Amino acid sequence: MALLIGCIADDLTGATDVAVTFSREGLTAIQVNGVPDDTLAVADADVIVVALKSRTIAAAEAVAQSLAALHWLQARGARRLYFKICSTFDSTPAGNIGPVADALCEASGARLNVVTPAYPRNARTVYQGHLFVGEALLSDTGMCTHPLTPMTDSNLVRVLGRQTEHRVALLPHAVMALGESAVRDRLGAQIDQGCRHVIADAIDDAELRTLALAMAPQWLATGGAGLAAGLAAALRGEARAPADAAIEWPRGPGVILAGSCSNATLGQLAALGDSLPRRQLDPVCLARDPGAVAAAIDWAKRHLGDRPVLIYASAPPEQVAAAQAALGRERAAQVIEDALRAIAVALAQAGARRFVVAGGETAGAAVEALGVRALAIGPEIAPGVPWTLAADGKPYALALKSGNFGGPDFFSRAFEVAP
Repeated sequence: MALLIGCIADDLTGATDVAVTFSREGLTAIQVNGVPDDTLAVADADVIVVALKSRTIAAAEAVAQSLAALHWLQARGARRLYFKICSTFDSTPAGNIGPVADALCEASGARLNVVTPAYPRNARTVYQGHLFVGEALLSDTGMCTHPLTPMTDSNLVRVLGRQTEHRVALLPHAVMALGESAVRDRLGAQIDQGCRHVIADAIDDAELRTLALAMAPQWLATGGAGLAAGLAAALRGEARAPADAAIEWPRGPGVILAGSCSNATLGQLAALGDSLPRRQLDPVCLARDPGAVAAAIDWAKRHLGDRPVLIYASAPPEQVAAAQAALGRERAAQVIEDALRAIAVALAQAGARRFVVAGGETAGAAVEALGVRALAIGPEIAPGVPWTLAADGKPYALALKSGNFGGPDFFSRAFEVAP
């Protein structure tokens, strides 16, 4: 059987988010990490999600990785293509959403790219082309000070328009409310008018299902997990029967690694208080002290045991700005990523088996360092954040959290529901 959906995600936590969404909605899903090659054997599934780390790299490299993933998925018979982005549309004026979507359209022959990051389950909605987080415009949230992709404009037609030379149009709520036929007609008219990308309003799950039903298979869909849920609902009748094999979950010490500086993650760390052994990493210290990482590893090894160990580089905006001023934006991010990568490997070698990782860049670094190439999807901790199991023989359970996801008690809840 051909794949119902071939999905390309621009970061690892986003890939896990969409994989658990497809699974929850009745499709079998497997996640592979990094650009796969022909040596990677994966089980049959309705959906394969390729998790890239392409959100903040150079646009040309993001395009190259995405096209390589596309060709791999096409070789496995992918019938529809989904480009998974963050529900907060994380990007810069140069991309990478626009350049990657343009390249995927050209390479796949897609006539239109239908775009919406709406995810009502996590309070992300789009109205009149503007992205809301709860009742606030995106630009009025903590995303406006994101250290890598500050989102200071909530108008997605305008944001995407700066990233592509092609025309960007709006599919407004007034048309969405008229139902599937009206939406299909409007999308067809927008193709005739020369549009390449269409930002679709969506304020609830019903509108996302309507949009999914209206989209033709030869169109590219770009969005968060919300639209993926709509696609899964539309295709559920074509799904494989789920496998009956029980997953054997590893046992062993737990570790929390947090690199996200989102308001949600900062609140989750504050909610832990002193309940866990914790150590904060300072990027300036990491850059200037060659022994800082080794010291953190030694400390963590001494505390591995019944309680999870917390190591984090998360910090409020003023501290992030100070580190960037001292080191430069890219250098500040890189030293943290390198440190958390080394810490993940050292603690795995010391016996850690359960890892909770906060932040897309951090998750990508940790999973790459641990050599995990594929993930099976397990129980959901919070909307969009499941436990996953390394599906390539590695003895690790991983919960990979987008920085903005989860409630205040996320970290403690993760280990309460750990399989």
